[in-house]
Amino acid sequence: MATPTLKSIRTVGVIGAGQMGSGIAHVCALAGYDVSIADLNESVLQKAINSIDNNLGRQVARGRVTEED
Repeated sequence: MATPTLKSIRTVGVIGAGQMGSGIAHVCALAGYDVSIADLNESVLQKAINSIDNNLGRQVARGRVTEED
């Protein structure tokens, strides 16, 4: 079996949407990966999604990333 290379990885899965998991998901999304994030607690998952969305919006507003990123 061939060892996957970084170029062949397209999707990152993050289990746990707490502070660390949401941060990992955010960084991976900015790096261009498709990200799936999961948590047993739906409210924690929704809070993470909202937090990531807000953080990305702030980064766009400050010119640190583009809307396309």
